Amino acid sequence: MKTLRGAALAVLGLSPLFGSPASAQKTVVGVTDTEIKIGQSAPFSGPASVYGQISTAESDYFKMINEQGGINGRKLNLIALDDGYSPPKSIEVVRRLVEDDQVAILFQTIGTAPNAAIRKYYNQKQVPDIWLGSGASMFVTDPKAYPWSIPFQPSYRLEGQMFGRYILKTKPDGKIGILYQNDDLGRDYVSGLKDALGDKFDKMVVKNLSYEVADPTIDSQILALQASGADVLFDASTPKFSAMSIRKVADIDWHPLHLIDSNGALVKPALQSAGLEKSVGVITAAYLKDPTDPAWADDAGMKEFQAWRAKYAPESDPNNPVWAYGYTMAQALVVVLKQAGNDLSRENIMKAATNLPDTTVLPMVLPGIKIGTTPTDIRPMKSMRLSRFDGKMYQLLPE
Repeated sequence: MKTLRGAALAVLGLSPLFGSPASAQKTVVGVTDTEIKIGQSAPFSGPASVYGQISTAESDYFKMINEQGGINGRKLNLIALDDGYSPPKSIEVVRRLVEDDQVAILFQTIGTAPNAAIRKYYNQKQVPDIWLGSGASMFVTDPKAYPWSIPFQPSYRLEGQMFGRYILKTKPDGKIGILYQNDDLGRDYVSGLKDALGDKFDKMVVKNLSYEVADPTIDSQILALQASGADVLFDASTPKFSAMSIRKVADIDWHPLHLIDSNGALVKPALQSAGLEKSVGVITAAYLKDPTDPAWADDAGMKEFQAWRAKYAPESDPNNPVWAYGYTMAQALVVVLKQAGNDLSRENIMKAATNLPDTTVLPMVLPGIKIGTTPTDIRPMKSMRLSRFDGKMYQLLPE
């Protein structure tokens, strides 16, 4: 995988295990001889607008695929509409994509609350949502009720368990203050922490507070957590609020072990907004290589990513990991579409997504993290690595 073309062959060149011959291809919604229409709801505005760049990265990746000839001669047409990270708007947007735009599939619909709002609708319509953009456990707990939903990233609950084990290892007598977003994202992280701490949870957790995504500030929560005597801050949030917490913790001269979930701990915008010097010591979890880390400079996968950025996404910022995330999610969708072959019916695309070989390679994924699905184990990525921010970048912690 020394070149972009080599990457395309190695990463995307799966045999069409589930496809039928071209002559047997039936007319299917959203698919013509020259195009595959893909729908997406994304927060280009609103409290999570930073995630809108994920969609831009995915669109830029599809430009490269289309320039290389598309998928079996079909160009990928990503129709991404702004939902403002508002669940009612998400429902409106997805209805338009399915009923008016007649997309073949949904892809990477972003956000836990928006995905919770739309999944009943598109499952009733039997439209796949491939690699939906949330790690909430609710999206894998009832596959019979929602057979057309499939996430990609590791679950938030698993990540919470990792943080809990780290606390037990490094601060077994710690006093934990919890701040969490009051939705399925935040609650999942808290459940994972409780899984790991077990019967120690009630003893170690001295304060447990939430916030709403519409809240203008979380200063009062941070002050209450400090007053509780906590020396560990477990912070399950999104970037806007994690930046607030980092800034407030520094301003009041509080020095807890600060654990922030992978959604909220983005160097840009969260840590940069709070102040890199104030963010030193923050610990998070990751599954993708950091483009700003010189340790990956000679890595083949990183070279491919940087070459793609230079040619197809010159507006991208390597300090903002949403670009590496969007790039990787787009790659993973192309793997699925290649595997589906010429049968691009919704049923066969879903079959391909739930039969992803565990030998699948995505160049920006950290070494040792395997990817694969089966019909009974639909989440492709099942592990992460912990890392600590040193003032410039995250450094992986020993396993």
